[in-house]
Amino acid sequence: VDDIKLKDCSACKLVKYCNVQCQRNHRPQHKKECKKRAAELRDELLFKQPESSHHGDCPICCLPLPIDNDKSTLMSCCCKLICDGCEYANTTRELVGNLQQKCPFCRHPAPNDDEEADKNFMKRAEFNDPVAILQIGLRRRDEGDIEGAFEYLTKAAELGDAGAHDVLALMYDEGKDVEKDEKKEVYHLERAAIGGNPDARYDLGIAEWHKCRHARAVKHFIIAAKLG
Repeated sequence: VDDIKLKDCSACKLVKYCNVQCQRNHRPQHKKECKKRAAELRDELLFKQPESSHHGDCPICCLPLPIDNDKSTLMSCCCKLICDGCEYANTTRELVGNLQQKCPFCRHPAPNDDEEADKNFMKRAEFNDPVAILQIGLRRRDEGDIEGAFEYLTKAAELGDAGAHDVLALMYDEGKDVEKDEKKEVYHLERAAIGGNPDARYDLGIAEWHKCRHARAVKHFIIAAKLG
């Protein structure tokens, strides 16, 4: 008996079982309590305040990156998001010193055009960089290749990219390019929100408000507000 390794109930983590059959036999008595505890664990994760937004910090100055995408620059060579302050400082240094334009983080030569930048993203994607995969997915979507876009966005989401989850949630909400699916929309919104995406967090708050679950909605709004 001492050699038997007990396994937790994967949903609630409250009960341990010696084998699958034991778990099945106990399911009728355990189902109600399991469902309740699983919901509590889900809410603990969902309503935990993220340390930062999904953008994180600038890798150069280590200050929080702004929520506004127009105030930072994504480097195609290393897929690092650089704040405008550090990008400006690097550009000024290069102009004053008559230096070659390079990435302020990895010092890779700057791409000459969008085609070269796309090649950089593709190279990063080969190594499963979720940021690069997201960018390729967005480019495919803008070009009208919805099937290709969905494939890349899904892969980026599977790798944990909060931005990809947010885009997929929007696609399932609109139901234009994919079949409308509220459950999948909420799933991707929750994953994006947990990852620190304030837009997804706000959308969850609106959804809860419309369902008259105002206490849950306010929690989402507060978290989104703290993220900026």
